[in-house]
Amino acid sequence: MIIAQIKSQIRYITNVDGELIDVIVPIELWQQLISSINSDTANGLAWIDEQEPKAQILADLQESVRQAAVGQTFPVSELWDDIQA
Repeated sequence: MIIAQIKSQIRYITNVDGELIDVIVPIELWQQLISSINSDTANGLAWIDEQEPKAQILADLQESVRQAAVGQTFPVSELWDDIQA
């Protein structure tokens, strides 16, 4: 969708002084925008994943390796529940 099409669907709300204070975005357009923000087609990662500090990613990986080394594993269904929460 090109910018002109997006702009034509957005409605603006002004205060009594004529200053823009809010916008109304049709839900279908909103969902498309959120979807495009939350995913990166180049690598498949969500925006939030791209923003996670590398130190945190490394710490999570180290903890996972430590847990696996001591035999602490989890059923896939339990891991999936954490993702969906």
